[in-house]
Amino acid sequence: MRTFLTGFAVAWGIFMLIILLASGNGLRNGVMSNFAGRAVNSVMLYPGWTSMPYGGMSSNRRIRFDDQDYELIAHRLPEVEYFSVGINKEVTLSYGDEYGTWQVQGVSPDYARIGQLRIPSAQGRFLNRLDVDLRKKVIVLSPEAARVLFKEEDPLGKYVLQGNIAYRVVGVYDGTNQFWNTASYIPWTTAQSLYKGGYGFDRIDFTLQGIHTLEENRAFIQRLRNKLGQLHRFHPDDRSALWVNNTAESSIEAQRIFALIRLFVILVGIASLMAGIVGVGNIMLITVKERTREIGIRKAIGASPRSILLLIILEAILITTAAGYIGIVLGVGLTEGVSAWMSHQTTENLVTIFKDPTVDLGIVVGATILLIVSGIVAGLVPALKAARVRPIEAMRAE
Repeated sequence: MRTFLTGFAVAWGIFMLIILLASGNGLRNGVMSNFAGRAVNSVMLYPGWTSMPYGGMSSNRRIRFDDQDYELIAHRLPEVEYFSVGINKEVTLSYGDEYGTWQVQGVSPDYARIGQLRIPSAQGRFLNRLDVDLRKKVIVLSPEAARVLFKEEDPLGKYVLQGNIAYRVVGVYDGTNQFWNTASYIPWTTAQSLYKGGYGFDRIDFTLQGIHTLEENRAFIQRLRNKLGQLHRFHPDDRSALWVNNTAESSIEAQRIFALIRLFVILVGIASLMAGIVGVGNIMLITVKERTREIGIRKAIGASPRSILLLIILEAILITTAAGYIGIVLGVGLTEGVSAWMSHQTTENLVTIFKDPTVDLGIVVGATILLIVSGIVAGLVPALKAARVRPIEAMRAE
């Protein structure tokens, strides 16, 4: 019974380590999957309305992005890697007898990297610089728009109509990992000419490079607010004048939180393993005490101290190895089962905070090896004691 309970403690320690690590990974994967629709180092800017007077200008003044903002952010800030402006328009697209209403966004070619848009080779291409420079009427359809308008027909090279405007389809992007996959994309210069009277745009998207800490990110955003405040004459602290959706900051904060969670999980897991190791050491001490007479008889008929030492150590190895293997099988089996069940329950476009709760098998095997080695060390002390016992004294033991 004592051996069984010790083995149970070891198996439970491995099992709980796997469950804790898998739960931490599942939480991390779930939260980070919500960043999948955009690069994790991206920033989105929206112009707003001033909420305070500044520099002789009144409040309730509308801020509009224009070519000066384009020049400042795209070419004068070394931290900016990929850059795109954005123009949003709700339109009705039609092809033959089929039609539907979707959002069309005018963007730059870099938006494919910012928005993590992937276009399979058989599904065409994204917008390029020539499309933008020549203000071409080309469109990259969303998977939903392509399915509704074209059914089973190949949309590449065909034209969709928006009133009297004809857009040639050059691509259909893969919306599998997109948070929202209903927007279609056209060159921002074309959208500006058609929907903005040839002036301005609705938002600015860009990614950051060389910024790795939360402090660096916040310092950059504050410098950006200062520069745009000087350009448009609003107070840098006027949050209503400039809205910032900072995925980079959110991602950094999430990574810091998950690093702390992982550390906590590892500490709890180590505590569980230590409980198993202590149990192995205790059961070996009790085993040696209860088998003192047997050990004396073995030594009396010629057993060497080495064979007595191996007897105790191999028992410790057997307990930790068998119990550890059982803990691995149960833990990995449970996490894989939960992961498989959740993969079949996943609904597209829903926010999730738990996903793919699996654990690196290398970590588990390493923990088990550590447990076995610790079990050997724990059994070594009573084994050495047993190897040094004198046969005559051992045979007198009650």
